[in-house]
Amino acid sequence: WASALAQMAARRLVPLLDRVLVQRLEPPTKSIGGVLLPESSQSKLNEGVVVAVGPGRRDKDGALLPMGVKPNDKVLLPQYGGNEVTINDEDFVLFRDEDILGVLAEK
Repeated sequence: WASALAQMAARRLVPLLDRVLVQRLEPPTKSIGGVLLPESSQSKLNEGVVVAVGPGRRDKDGALLPMGVKPNDKVLLPQYGGNEVTINDEDFVLFRDEDILGVLAEK
């Protein structure tokens, strides 16, 4: 799912601790019937693809807590939040692992 440019950007930016680099999915520009949709009717999708993940955060004993997502997972994102990052003209959002709402399973 992640484009070649997104994979190159992931090599340049390695998230720290429990942060996750996500590329939001673009809203469709055509309806199912093939009608072009105006930009005003397109809303920001709350779905994205995980491009890179940090190693995880540590608990109070120093043990590494595993991340809940991995690269190429399709995830459900909160409507607001995250830090927007632009690398090589590609837009990404950095979220904490705990802010991601869920992983969308394939059919």
